[in-house]
Amino acid sequence: MRVTLAAVVASLVVTASAHATVYGVWINGVFKGDGRNNYIRSPPNNNPVKDITSDAVACNVNNRRVPNTLDVKSGDKFTFEWYHDKRDDDIIASSHKGPVVVYIAPASSNGAGDVWVKLYEESWDGTWAVDKIIAAHGQHSINIPNLPAGEYLLRSELLTLHESDARYDENPIRGIQLYPSCVQVRVTSNGSNALPTGVSFPGAYAYTDYGIHFNLYNYPAASYVIPGPAVWSGAAGGSIGQVGVAKVAKVAA
Repeated sequence: MRVTLAAVVASLVVTASAHATVYGVWINGVFKGDGRNNYIRSPPNNNPVKDITSDAVACNVNNRRVPNTLDVKSGDKFTFEWYHDKRDDDIIASSHKGPVVVYIAPASSNGAGDVWVKLYEESWDGTWAVDKIIAAHGQHSINIPNLPAGEYLLRSELLTLHESDARYDENPIRGIQLYPSCVQVRVTSNGSNALPTGVSFPGAYAYTDYGIHFNLYNYPAASYVIPGPAVWSGAAGGSIGQVGVAKVAKVAA
């Protein structure tokens, strides 16, 4: 598995400064405000999770209940908005190519156990999902399934492959970079599609998975396989695209 020197140098240059996390969410096209440490279980910085055996794979390194929970209903369009350093900036380095996935779990689990059910995934269809998210100003969406009423965690995750030609357990300087982020939601409608048994984080990903140990520079992009389970049959779909224009506060001169 040969990696070009230029590709390695490029990935090393951007590694320290090109990370991302979720700033806030939109529900049916309405922005719900800065969600960081409000309704998002935000990490202290935008660094990736690289150890896939770590508890941080579930909701990143700061998984604790935050003050607010967003109300949603079955059929609502729920949009995550990612950012790099400030809202509606470059989002994440263009070198950080890879898929996006969305999972859900009962909030009562706090993300522990076989509770995570996949609602959406997108990788490569001629363009990497992360590139599409950059073009969409950091925004991608899912539709809320017909779930029973209750509180849930919605987990969006970018998996970036610019260093995944190596395995973190063998070379901790490199390895796949995971960017998980969990949002607290309360389903107020009362649907009939109860969540099935899911997968655990950590546990759902292995260093031997093709989607975890993948040579972005030498393997055909179309051969990439997203790790983890299949999308749940009760999921209601999703998409990548901008749903609203971010209003970035201007600093007075």
